[in-house]
Amino acid sequence: MVTKRLHDARARLEALQQAEPGREFTVLGETFIKPKSSAARFARFIRVAWDQQGRRRNLTQDEHRAFWAWAAVEFLRHTGVRIEETNNYYQFRDGDIADLLTGSLTAGELFQRYVPGARTVKTFNTIYFEHLISLARPAGSRDRSALPIAGDDDAAKESVTALLDRLGYDTVDAGATTESWRIQEGSPAYVLPYLSDPRLPWPRDPGKPADAKEVRTALEQARSRS
Repeated sequence: MVTKRLHDARARLEALQQAEPGREFTVLGETFIKPKSSAARFARFIRVAWDQQGRRRNLTQDEHRAFWAWAAVEFLRHTGVRIEETNNYYQFRDGDIADLLTGSLTAGELFQRYVPGARTVKTFNTIYFEHLISLARPAGSRDRSALPIAGDDDAAKESVTALLDRLGYDTVDAGATTESWRIQEGSPAYVLPYLSDPRLPWPRDPGKPADAKEVRTALEQARSRS
């Protein structure tokens, strides 16, 4: 995905550089207009274009962003560093992804495909961000909450467990990345354990603690529904 994004961004930038000022040019099925320059010798330095909706696009900036996204993924691939994977798949936002809609892959497995070699641990994705702050408690507190994690590397899980402990949370291991469907959007462990009233919009809910036992129960409920 990031490699294609970089390839496409470079193709657009190259097409812009080759186009005549003030003329339309088409690349990858998109049509742009290259701005006019007051001096021909400066035409090759133009880095912006107008798209078909009249929006100003900085194609150099697009290429820079695509490059650094690609570079970050390549770094992770070759160093094998640990990543806390916090993503959730929302169809209305992310579109139709067949592997996720059919259940042939979990969102965690799909993410891992883009960073092969990295040791990913899925966490933080089951709690509303404001509750993540308000529900943090020191170790040993009676009202301390727990967060589920999922991943394939035991050492990475231990590291993430230590991180969560420092941030004010206990940990419940939900299993391997293939099991991370149990902490995806729509599962009993997703957000609900930390809500005082599920009928309220999340920003209006003050949040409530959910200990390790409650989180384990939610994970088991997900298993029993499969």
